[in-house]
Amino acid sequence: MIVKKQKKQRPKNLDLFTIRLPVNAVVSIMHRASGVLLFLIQPLLLWSLYLSLSSAQGYARVVTQFQQWPVKLLVTVLAAAFFHHFYAGIRHLAMDVHWMTTLQKARFSSRVVLWMVAVTMLFVIWAIW
Repeated sequence: MIVKKQKKQRPKNLDLFTIRLPVNAVVSIMHRASGVLLFLIQPLLLWSLYLSLSSAQGYARVVTQFQQWPVKLLVTVLAAAFFHHFYAGIRHLAMDVHWMTTLQKARFSSRVVLWMVAVTMLFVIWAIW
């Protein structure tokens, strides 16, 4: 005789905006998203580097482009992505060697990463704008 397994009747929350993720998950997701953003923007950054190194006119062109506010905003976003990816990467490497692996220490290190990004971005914004 074949016995069918009964499906578990669990409640399902399909409204993703009501889910509150812990700070560890937010830092981890932002680490991945910043990595994707930095990877996708690489061709544009390499092209601007090539253009600036090709001639004096190319360098002048890149410098004038970087003086416009939309480009400054893009550079600010890219700097935030870079610093978050850098600091969260160091955090992940530390966790790979079993440092700060308890839940309380992981939450603390996540908050430290967010604060370090915020402080670094204050300096970057002051320097760019």
